[in-house]
Amino acid sequence: MQSEQITGLILAGGLGRRMGGRDKGLQPFRGKPMAVWSLERLVPQVDALLINANQNLEQYAAFGYPVVPDRIAGFAGPLAGLHTGLLACETPLLVTAPCDSPFLPGDLVARLRTALEAAGADLAVAKTGYRSHPVFSLVRREVLDGLTTFLEAGGRKVDAWYAALKVAEVPFEDERAFANINTLEELRAYL
Repeated sequence: MQSEQITGLILAGGLGRRMGGRDKGLQPFRGKPMAVWSLERLVPQVDALLINANQNLEQYAAFGYPVVPDRIAGFAGPLAGLHTGLLACETPLLVTAPCDSPFLPGDLVARLRTALEAAGADLAVAKTGYRSHPVFSLVRREVLDGLTTFLEAGGRKVDAWYAALKVAEVPFEDERAFANINTLEELRAYL
């Protein structure tokens, strides 16, 4: 059986509040914008790629992939980005990764897919130790209607939305692979 195709979605739609209002994905990191590191690690693992951004759209478009802004106004968080990605993707599966995680695993998608299929789950999410990483997840397009309803009702918390789904948690050993660089201090620490 041939595996279903997967679209990757880089989540770059936030305001960068903890980074002093700077667009995290565009911050220089080891010689290139931070989002480029996430893109380069995710592209070999997927069949298509989208970038979810709500500002600096032309700069993100210059990376060579379609840019999709949130359909829900007000910088509503990662679920709004996921919602937009599900509306825009043309594949049965969508995997998300944040623009501020330059070390994401090279086997992220393969491991999430294996767990999703084995469990017959709606969504597979990366986990290190006792901590889930909901912005690193693989989701079936069929969850779109439920997510739309959740968001239209004002829901924003990932955990509350997950509660209605069959979720497979996928253990990863390397906590650093899922590090988010949220502040200028963290950015400097990794340079």
